[in-house]
Amino acid sequence: MDFPPVLTWAVILAPAALMAVTATWPQPRDGRAEPPWRRFRLLSGAALACALAALALTSTGLSGQPATGPSPWLEPTALGAGLALLVQLLGTVIGVFSGRYLQGETGQPRYVAALAGVLAAVHVLLLAGHWLVLIAAWAAVGVALQRLLCFYPDRPFALLAAHKKRLADRLADVLLLVAAALAWSDVGSGSLADLRQHLAQAGASPLLQASAGCLAFAVVLRTALLPAHGWLIQVMEAPTPVSALLHAGVVNLGGYVLIRFAPLLEAAAVARWLLVGFGLGTALLAGLVMLTRVSIKVRLAWSTVAQMGFMVLECGLGLYTLAALHLIGHSLYKAHAFLSASSVVRDTRLRGMQGSSAFSPWSLVAAPVLSASIVWLVPGPGAHAAWPWWWSGILALAWAPLLWLPARRGGDASATGWRAAAGLGMVAGLTLVARLVHELPLGLQDRPDAHAGPAALIGTALMYLCLVTLQLRPRALEGWRRWSYAGFYVDELSTRLALRLWPTRWTPARSRASLPTPGGPAAVPALK
Repeated sequence: MDFPPVLTWAVILAPAALMAVTATWPQPRDGRAEPPWRRFRLLSGAALACALAALALTSTGLSGQPATGPSPWLEPTALGAGLALLVQLLGTVIGVFSGRYLQGETGQPRYVAALAGVLAAVHVLLLAGHWLVLIAAWAAVGVALQRLLCFYPDRPFALLAAHKKRLADRLADVLLLVAAALAWSDVGSGSLADLRQHLAQAGASPLLQASAGCLAFAVVLRTALLPAHGWLIQVMEAPTPVSALLHAGVVNLGGYVLIRFAPLLEAAAVARWLLVGFGLGTALLAGLVMLTRVSIKVRLAWSTVAQMGFMVLECGLGLYTLAALHLIGHSLYKAHAFLSASSVVRDTRLRGMQGSSAFSPWSLVAAPVLSASIVWLVPGPGAHAAWPWWWSGILALAWAPLLWLPARRGGDASATGWRAAAGLGMVAGLTLVARLVHELPLGLQDRPDAHAGPAALIGTALMYLCLVTLQLRPRALEGWRRWSYAGFYVDELSTRLALRLWPTRWTPARSRASLPTPGGPAAVPALK
């Protein structure tokens, strides 16, 4: 069954259009007017329904060849339509949560407009089929998100984080423009479809390889990999729904862009090695820091940095299907984790009252063995039945912490056995999902013979050993724990450099009067 192209494009563009209408709706000048949450819920629900219809039209062949529309500027894909549905679903949930969270706050119309603007820009980015559309949409995401990060303009950490993010975004924009100019000059067009066709026919010239390198560096900046990660940690000063939107949706866009440019990355080994190096280093350092933090939201933020490192590592290895699965799973998990942060705090206090201690040493050793056995024993139903041995090892080491068992004082053996069984079930389920998704016709060409695979496996094993060693808390490593708690001082150095390169009107000295007493929980270190 074919639909008229005009109707098809109307459905595909409807989510972005509805959110753009919400973002540009005239704000009431009367401060006593009701916040526009009802209008947001109505239009967001309609956009969610249109996103579901667009996914059906794109993935089931009902689209009726929509290339007669705004192409080559826009290029609907099944993966993009699925992520658009996910983003709109999360945006709707976050909007409903925000209406209760911000009850009584001033500036709610401004918050609604910025939230809708972020969603509209993300929808356009997911449809981008041209370099210029992608760059403009990604820049618009940052501009709209900036207003949410500065929702409380009297919080110094929020202003500092927004300033550092603005600097990272502008550097990423410059790199993307350079990448687009290099690719355009070689291909003769800014269309991504023409780029793929050119790569299939003529391969990657030095200009295209340089373009891939610029793209890799831009994604590193946009996804908050080390050393440009500090702003993602400090946005905890923003409202919790903003953190959920940022960690569950916006920061994951770098993975989607890498998947879209997979043909270009496959032809540029240097760019792939850059992604592998930055991704693995970020996952290692962020994982070490995460184990030393006490604040639930800060620990979640460091977890996001580590997961972004894993996602970029997967794209650098050519595991684009796994990266897409990781992107979707991380979005759902982080949205739930931030929106339920209060219950996590309560559960953590209950575990402390029950006498939880360090993790069981035997489980730290047995976890990778059990996890690897499950990964290697799960059969493949299709043509990709034989997994690369290094892929299985990376998955096993990544999922092994699910089997880490806490040792409870006065606990019985049956409870420990149930926890072990639950961990085994989670690893087996995740493995099965990964295998099934790898067989789906997503149009993603994974590269099973990646030369960086063994090196990445060795690096992942090193990261696991470091996490285990830090988890056991030997006295000889107390100094390293202090360094880990401080994030190895990477953010301090990058912050000083950022303020030197791009000074801001806000400085810690000017905001000192609004800060708590020295040594308080929100004290800002002096930046000279």
